[in-house]
Amino acid sequence: MMSQMRQAMGWMCGAVVGGAIAGLSTLSFAEPAQAQAAYGSYVGLGASFGLTNDSTTGRGSDFSGVIAGRYRFLEVPVSIRAQAFVGGGGFAFVPTVSYDYALNWNTDIYLGAGVSFAGGDTPSPVGNQTAFVLQPGVDYLFPNSNLVLFGNAIIAFGAYRDGGNTALAIQGGVGYQF
Repeated sequence: MMSQMRQAMGWMCGAVVGGAIAGLSTLSFAEPAQAQAAYGSYVGLGASFGLTNDSTTGRGSDFSGVIAGRYRFLEVPVSIRAQAFVGGGGFAFVPTVSYDYALNWNTDIYLGAGVSFAGGDTPSPVGNQTAFVLQPGVDYLFPNSNLVLFGNAIIAFGAYRDGGNTALAIQGGVGYQF
């Protein structure tokens, strides 16, 4: 009887140790969880502040309204973004493609690249000619709502017709998630 108990205890210990090893090996191959922001596409309104001027004439727009949009692809951390600068004497349209990185469930940071199509007699906050742009930014979803706070900078290289300086503008506003 005692030998049968020892044998049963040995089998139970072996099963427990084998189960623990199998569980640990499964955990060692598991990938860590990635935060995926709980929001997606949005449209919004905001303001832009131009921080630079044309080096030759000293002209530039200090302020403009912004209409912003974002379409987020669900399977990859990539978004298509667009901003239209209206008012302030100049007009510009800036489409970009961005790589998005979720900091937590409510906040994404991103870096976009694209082109600024600018026109008008007075430079917009992103200049007055077509230019390559970089767009670092952040999106924040207010908890329990569809409102998104967005903020970004646009760096437009060679954005002024006269002087060709780099234009730098900062935008911010509120969007509605759909």
